[in-house]
Amino acid sequence: MRRIFLVLLSLPTLFTIPSFAQAPGAPVDVKHYTFDLKLNDADNNIEGKATVTVRFLNAAEGFNLDLVKKNAEGKGMLVSAVTENGKPVKFTQDDEQLKITTRAYKGNTRDYTISYSGVPADGLIISTNAFGHRTFFGDNWPNRAHNWLPCVDNIADKAPVDFIVTAPDHYQVVSNGLQTEEKQLDGNLKLTHWVETVALPTKVMVIGVAEFAVDRPGDVNGIPVFTYVFPESKEVGFKSYAVAKNILPYFIKNVGPYSYEKLANVQSKTIFGGMENASAIFYFEESVKSPEIEELMAHEIAHQWFGDGASEKSFGHLWLSEGFATYMTNLYLENKYGADTLKTRLKADRKKVLDFEKKRLTPVVDTAVKTQYMQLLNANSYEKGGWVLHMLRRKLGDDIFWKGVRNYYSKYQGSNANTDDLRKVMELTSGKDLKQFFTQWLRTAGHPNLAVSWKYDEKDSTIAINVTQSQEYVYNLLLEVAVDGQLLTVPVKEKSATVKFKVKAKPADVKIDPNVNLLASFEEK
Repeated sequence: MRRIFLVLLSLPTLFTIPSFAQAPGAPVDVKHYTFDLKLNDADNNIEGKATVTVRFLNAAEGFNLDLVKKNAEGKGMLVSAVTENGKPVKFTQDDEQLKITTRAYKGNTRDYTISYSGVPADGLIISTNAFGHRTFFGDNWPNRAHNWLPCVDNIADKAPVDFIVTAPDHYQVVSNGLQTEEKQLDGNLKLTHWVETVALPTKVMVIGVAEFAVDRPGDVNGIPVFTYVFPESKEVGFKSYAVAKNILPYFIKNVGPYSYEKLANVQSKTIFGGMENASAIFYFEESVKSPEIEELMAHEIAHQWFGDGASEKSFGHLWLSEGFATYMTNLYLENKYGADTLKTRLKADRKKVLDFEKKRLTPVVDTAVKTQYMQLLNANSYEKGGWVLHMLRRKLGDDIFWKGVRNYYSKYQGSNANTDDLRKVMELTSGKDLKQFFTQWLRTAGHPNLAVSWKYDEKDSTIAINVTQSQEYVYNLLLEVAVDGQLLTVPVKEKSATVKFKVKAKPADVKIDPNVNLLASFEEK
């Protein structure tokens, strides 16, 4: 996801796979969703019939699904019936949950059908695009799906999903997975059925309903790549979005197989600059004209692996999604445009991190945020997370780093991971103890402030480089210094370190961190 909110723009593997994914202590594991939705042009009311297949993890007298109830302003969902095999099931609704009364034993798998209707308070954005045409776009991140879908709206519970959408026939419908049916109905209506067989978190389950122009710029390894743009944006949109077919092969080659049946890139009307919905990525309206469309697409396509395929166990570990997408974008651009491009981007990212710390000092793994997850869309989760991966790459070397990334994705594709899970995979892959590295960069707030001085000794032709850490927490790090083009590395494990190096002559040019490999602030003395 890109943190550009449209409201701001208008001024926004080698391992075994776990058998299931859901939050610890959860009473049920959702095995499948089918959302049968009816949309209309007369008003913003939607009619829904959701069939939810759940497996009971313990004996229970009932379970809850997340669903926002209709409020005093008339927005929200009102449930009219819950059935199992056609028989009524008792239920109650409160503000945020649908409580279903049912007796089940541990291991039972049951199907429940919820009939409901209402005007979405959020989650499904019903609005008008820049050309005055009505649109419907799912916008679920982080846990906004339950504004329009009865579900377990928790990133840790992943399930396959079907969307069956009945809407006026002047619309096209795009969603996760593959379209298996499209048929004309009476009354100028059309039914469209999309099937996603890969387990997804609710944050990336969506529909997009609008008048679209559709293109297929190419296939990658048998994966069809589609473009969906508003008809008025057809000429520029087909051209700019076609870059996706050049981005997809990079991540397949370096990370692992693409998990989904297609890749659709969709011009949309939501609150984010880009949203990584699995196999149906949504981009802001003006993205078709954006000079940064390649960068934006690389970020969202990287998310198909990191965030969608391998999801974080909780939002406190959001960097496993956003930090990975940020650095994978940098790596894609480095691969295409060269090392100087990476250096330039890392310098800009470093500045964002240091500027953010002046406003809010918190570690990257920010478990203090319990509900207001939007505040995690910050430079820690994105740029600092990406920087940590860059430093890990330099620490391990390219071959081991990429091998570790592939192993991590292979293990957690279709499941969930936290920061320690990544660390353990990287340790197993590299044979190195990475506890201190992960602790100091991800679980400690702040960064190293380094005062660097040097002194030349003419007698023995040496340069003594001193590095002093001025911040309270003492980091274990390596600082690179270029002396007249000769790259020297100063290990710093204490508050202060001094290392002597043999040089040919009195230095004329000394550069600190010349290759942009350390997340730190520097004072040269």
